[in-house]
Amino acid sequence: MKKNLLVLLMLVTVCTLVISGCSGKNNTQSPSGTATGSGNTADASKPVEVSVFAVQESGIDIPTNKFTAFVQDKFGIKFNWQINPSDGAKEKRQISLASGDYPDAYLLTAYIDEFSQGDVLKYGQQGVLVPLNDLIDKYAPNIKAAMEKHPEMKTLNTAPDGNIYGLGAYAECFHCSYPNKMWINTEWLKKLNLKEPKTTEEFKQMLEAFKTKDPNGNGKADEVPLSGSTEDFGVRIIPYLMNSFVYDDDRNYLNMTDGKVESAAIKPEWKEGLTYIKSLYDAGLIDPGAFTQNAEAFKKIGENADAEILGAGAGMHPAIFINIDPGNTRSAHYNALAPLTGPKGISYTTHDAGGVSPGAKFVITNKASEEAKVALIKMVDYMFTPEGQTNAASGMKGIDWTDPAEGDVALGKDVKPVIKQIPMAEGEAPRNAGWSGMGHFYMPKEYRDTFVQATDIYASNGYERRLYNASLLYQGHEPKELFPIWSIWIDPAEIDEASMLQTNLRNYIEQNELQFITGNKDLNKDWDAYVQGLKDLKLDRYLEILQKAYDASVK
Repeated sequence: MKKNLLVLLMLVTVCTLVISGCSGKNNTQSPSGTATGSGNTADASKPVEVSVFAVQESGIDIPTNKFTAFVQDKFGIKFNWQINPSDGAKEKRQISLASGDYPDAYLLTAYIDEFSQGDVLKYGQQGVLVPLNDLIDKYAPNIKAAMEKHPEMKTLNTAPDGNIYGLGAYAECFHCSYPNKMWINTEWLKKLNLKEPKTTEEFKQMLEAFKTKDPNGNGKADEVPLSGSTEDFGVRIIPYLMNSFVYDDDRNYLNMTDGKVESAAIKPEWKEGLTYIKSLYDAGLIDPGAFTQNAEAFKKIGENADAEILGAGAGMHPAIFINIDPGNTRSAHYNALAPLTGPKGISYTTHDAGGVSPGAKFVITNKASEEAKVALIKMVDYMFTPEGQTNAASGMKGIDWTDPAEGDVALGKDVKPVIKQIPMAEGEAPRNAGWSGMGHFYMPKEYRDTFVQATDIYASNGYERRLYNASLLYQGHEPKELFPIWSIWIDPAEIDEASMLQTNLRNYIEQNELQFITGNKDLNKDWDAYVQGLKDLKLDRYLEILQKAYDASVK
């Protein structure tokens, strides 16, 4: 199910992509203002043979793919693919590297199969992965320009020894950067003559009304006031609620104060947040399944056949728990609720990198010839242009997208629309014209904002606008200081230790918050023992390692 959610996220963040200013046969003209240092194609009669490890995605056949043919022709490459199914791809990648029988390059799926920072460092310092610095300087002006425009991208891709051993995906996905949203049934609000809650107390009163006043009108006490799931993409209910007491990043539970890394889960405010959430649970306002169920079970509540029973659902986007297909009227009942204000005036929201991933999805190994290295970096540099990124991730012009028509509106405000997706017809076979996640490299906000979206936010082709508008409610509620977990490099000598501590501490925090909420532990009697448990798991050492990495990143 987690993989299904990843696919759903990529459908939202990757498939509706945009391009600026491209035209002409085979889409080879560069958009205005874009560097064109990829240069002329190599001699097509003497293509450079390049072996590449790749992961096969659904609906795509890489060897016969139209974008594959396009880049082979454009950059004089003959690919020898080592294609792997997504299940077990990481293990096969590690086996190939350990055996010494590895290809010229690895080109992986964004967010799913990438090299970790630890692996990038390990294989880079062993000499298996070649530094890309000189190749970028000589042959990749678009990558170089992107790093100059977004210094955090360069930090993200540059190892502590100064080398760039690989490139990750960089997407400024606005709605993804505010993942922990709350969607409430506004039809029920109207029926019960309630105002949207602004405080934690008003939110509790709303849930009580959902539970007791039969908003679905069937005469049964079957309403589920609040539910969620245990997976990623904002479906856990605790972070949204906890953010009214102390900042909850829903990942490592880290805060920053004046440059100092802290744990949120040890603060008195964390205890206050748990006390509030427990009060909702004790009153029967939280679905107990929210702490145990997967997204499929969550969606069964949202799509309950007999009657509409869900009052509020946590999620980055509502399609996680409600169908948004054409003709589904229930979807429009759920609208985003802005961050709540807690009793002490706190009103935070979880904010993350919104599609920026650490590690690397593209690397070149020491098996590659000089000609192969140059051809590969030129190919990836092309995917750092709007034209190349769209052709790679969305598909080719005339097949998967076309020019906007008069009256079409871009996603961003006061932005000229430049690309319009061609929807798939019912029953249409996969078009196999792009690389989808494998081609996903560079999507800054100004690029994403230019794709066409319908103005009806409840229509399927207006869904991204619905998420964009909802995210505006959350924008600015993040703390002024955030721990930059995506753009720091931990000392290679400490990365294994940090990973182990991170896993142990996160599991302990999440297990205990659930026990406190459900009453298996007493917040008054057992709090001190819980805090001591964090110390016994070396919380201080974990914070010390992160502080060292953070200090090094800001020098």
